[in-house]
Amino acid sequence: MTEQPGELRLADIAEQARVSEATVSRVVNGKPGVAASTRQAVLAAMDQLGYQRPMRTRQRTKGLIGLLIPELDNPIFPAFAQVIDRTLSMRGYQSVLCTQSPGGATEDEHLEILTDRGVSGIVFVSGLHADTTADHGRYLRLIERGVPVVFVNGYAPGITAPFFSDDDASAVQLAVTHLRELGHERIGLAVGPERFVPARRKAAEFRRLMAPVVGSADDVDKLITHSLFSVEGGHSAAASLLDQDCTAVVCGSDLMALGAIRVARKRGLSVPRDFSVVGYDDSPLIAFTDPPLTTIQQQVSAMTTAAVRTLLDEIAGVDVPTGEYLFQPELVVRGSTAACPEPPT
Repeated sequence: MTEQPGELRLADIAEQARVSEATVSRVVNGKPGVAASTRQAVLAAMDQLGYQRPMRTRQRTKGLIGLLIPELDNPIFPAFAQVIDRTLSMRGYQSVLCTQSPGGATEDEHLEILTDRGVSGIVFVSGLHADTTADHGRYLRLIERGVPVVFVNGYAPGITAPFFSDDDASAVQLAVTHLRELGHERIGLAVGPERFVPARRKAAEFRRLMAPVVGSADDVDKLITHSLFSVEGGHSAAASLLDQDCTAVVCGSDLMALGAIRVARKRGLSVPRDFSVVGYDDSPLIAFTDPPLTTIQQQVSAMTTAAVRTLLDEIAGVDVPTGEYLFQPELVVRGSTAACPEPPT
């Protein structure tokens, strides 16, 4: 690369990417012998410094991969899309993002468009495969047609394909154990509609853990509220749980947790002094809420990277194992949980 006035130097890019100038030169000139991760770091450094990538650095796209996600309003889904797109790009593929916002195209309509375009494979994130009331025949037909598919978050028995999910039971165990250690006994669970696999799994584990604490399965059921995976859903669910004298709530999403905090404050309660809240996802920027949210972190990067690699193996003709792979979540303790308040005297 010939340096010209006003252009970035190899040294600038090398320093930004933390590699040698020789490595930068190989990437810029399209030479082999550079690891994919290193090449991506150099290209990212060029982008960050405002450097125009030479045409020779742009890998030819091998094919299109359909990516179906529910929406972009919930920050966890853009996080999934970003990791998936980056992983595909490093392997020479391009993603075609399809969202299913209310009033927009349906999953079936997206599938028709993607298959008409001849995509090489499809990644489903929290799609209808997670809905126990949905017709899963659409997936069986895709597989019969030889379209490689992988599913993230949600499981549908009878579909012979790879599934990658966060361990919902472990997530509830982490949250409930944390709150019990803080002295809470009246703990509520606010999750999404009961027809969704993740909500069902969380509710089942919550019943198992809390029955010995509150006395019976029927009593535990009163502490479980199914609502929408949104701020408004969390607001409604937490209001019901506060009416039952709950001192803490485990939520099915970070957005629901923000709704729970909002309704607590409307009632003049302090979070976490009077009411503790645990979210789920560890969405981007959630650490900067007021208070910073204690939450269960999904293993987004590990889960989606494994899903994409499996899909690309399918595309390459490799006989991949089917069934469900569970990833262990992590508890991230921040400022929305505290010791159970003393009962009024």
